[in-house]
Amino acid sequence: MRASGAARRIGHWCSAVERRIAHLDMDAFYASVELLRYPHLRGLPVVIGGRRRRAAEPKGGEFERLADYAGRGVVTTASYAAREFGVHSGLGLMKAAKLCPQAILLPADFDEYRRYSRLFKAVITAITSRMEDRGIDEVYIDFDSVPGGADQGGRPLAERIQREVQERTGLTCSLGVAPNKLLAKIGSELNKPNGITIIHAADLATHIWPLPCRRINGVGPKAAARLEQLGVQTIGELAQCERAWLAAHFGRHHGAWLHEAAWGRDARDVVTHSEPVSMSCETTFERDLHAVRDRPELSALFTKLCERVAADLRRHGYAGRTIGIKLRYDNFQCVTRAVTLPVHTAEAAVIRRHAGLCLRRAPLERRLRLLGVRVGSLVKAAALGAPETLPETFDLFTH
Repeated sequence: MRASGAARRIGHWCSAVERRIAHLDMDAFYASVELLRYPHLRGLPVVIGGRRRRAAEPKGGEFERLADYAGRGVVTTASYAAREFGVHSGLGLMKAAKLCPQAILLPADFDEYRRYSRLFKAVITAITSRMEDRGIDEVYIDFDSVPGGADQGGRPLAERIQREVQERTGLTCSLGVAPNKLLAKIGSELNKPNGITIIHAADLATHIWPLPCRRINGVGPKAAARLEQLGVQTIGELAQCERAWLAAHFGRHHGAWLHEAAWGRDARDVVTHSEPVSMSCETTFERDLHAVRDRPELSALFTKLCERVAADLRRHGYAGRTIGIKLRYDNFQCVTRAVTLPVHTAEAAVIRRHAGLCLRRAPLERRLRLLGVRVGSLVKAAALGAPETLPETFDLFTH
C-alpha cells in the first residue's frame, strides 16, 4: 500500500470521535508485593517461583539463592533488576539460575497478592464503576465515564489513578490510554515501570507501526514466527498486507483479525461484569511422580487440588457440572479427560470422586510432571436448589 493511501485511511479513522479507554498493569506485581515485605531487597534481582511459601520467615535475613535451586519450577515473575539479566515469567528456574545465579528466590504468596489486588482495584472503583477486571494485576478502565476523564487525552486522570494506587498500596502501575482496548494494552507496556502512554488514532503510524507484531495482544510466539517467515516483522508491515493474503496464510477469521489489529481497530467495550466459564488448579511436581510407586504423595496432592478448586468455587459463589483433569507426562505430552454430571456441585468430595474417575481413563504408565483439576459449565450456586447428596469419596491411587 502506498504511504498516501495509508495516510488517507488513518485520517478517515481520526475523523471519528475518539473514545478514551485505559489499560492499567501493575508493575512486576508479585515481586513488588514481596519488596514491600522485604524492603531491604529493593534494587536486588528477586525471582518469585518454586515451592509455596513456608510458614517460617528466613532466619537471620538469609534467603535462598537461585543458584541453590534444584527442581523443575518456573519463574512466576521477576523484579526489574532480575529482568535485566534476561529472567522472565515462564522461564524454568534452572535456566534462570544460569542467567542470574545471585538472584533471591522467594516462593509465591498468592493470598497476599490477592489482598493487594483487591486494594488497588478498590481505588479505581472509587473513581468509576466502569472497570473491567482482567486478572490479579490488570484492568481496563472507561475514562469516558469519569467527568473530565478525556481531558488532555486522559493524562490527568491517569496520573490521579497512579498516585492514589501508590498511596493506598505502596505499589506502582503503568497505564496506556487509547481509543480502544487493543491500543491501550500495547500502550501500558511501552513506558514501564510507573509510566503513562497516551495514544491517539493519529499516532498509529508513529507509535504503533514501528513495534514488532508480537506486541499485539493475541499474536503469540507461533503466529509471530510465522509472520517473520513471511517477511512481516513490524505492525506497520502487517498493516500493508492485504486482507486476502493474510486469510490465505492464517485462515479467514484470524487473517481478518490480524488486518484489523494492525490498523488499530477494536470495537470491544469495557465489560464491567462477566461470568467465568471454568475454574481450575494445577501443580508441577518438583520431581516426576509415578501413579503406583508414588501413590501416597500423588493421592495427597490430588486431594489438595480438588479442595482448592472447591474452595475457589464456594468463595466466588459458583457450582459446576463438568469435572476434568489434565496430565503432563515426563515426555511433556499432555492429556485431558472430563465428565459431565447430571447436577452442579461445588463439593470437594464430589469433585475428588469424579476427577478420580477421569484419571482412571487416562494412561498412567509414564511418570507425571504435572497434575491439574478443572470444573466447568459454571452457574451461580444461589440459582440452584438444595445440594445433592454427596457420594462416597474415591481414591484413584488405591484402586
